[in-house]
Amino acid sequence: MSNNILKLVGSKIRDLRKEKGLSQEQLGEIAGFHFSYIGGIERAEKNISLLNLAKIADALDTEIYELFSYTRLIKVSDHTGSKEDEINKILELLSSRNMNDIRKARLIIKEVFKQD
Repeated sequence: MSNNILKLVGSKIRDLRKEKGLSQEQLGEIAGFHFSYIGGIERAEKNISLLNLAKIADALDTEIYELFSYTRLIKVSDHTGSKEDEINKILELLSSRNMNDIRKARLIIKEVFKQD
């Protein structure tokens, strides 16, 4: 079983925590967890329960669904890694932007490649 979901959610929690200017210790204190547990979640070492995920979302002052608002890693058929890595780098850049910026990026890409 792949642990991509753990990596994606952990990464999203880390991103939101940093956006709020919180350390792992501060987030843990607000949510009621030890900082090492927060670190384990962010590093995809812990399989977090939904109840604990809700506590972390509350501590981050965000809705729980936001913790799942990430751009899914794309599996590319050639599995060489290089194409997949480049696509994921682009998606990572876009995932932190607002919808207006994402639409602009899509229009730029369409123009560059003359796509509909």
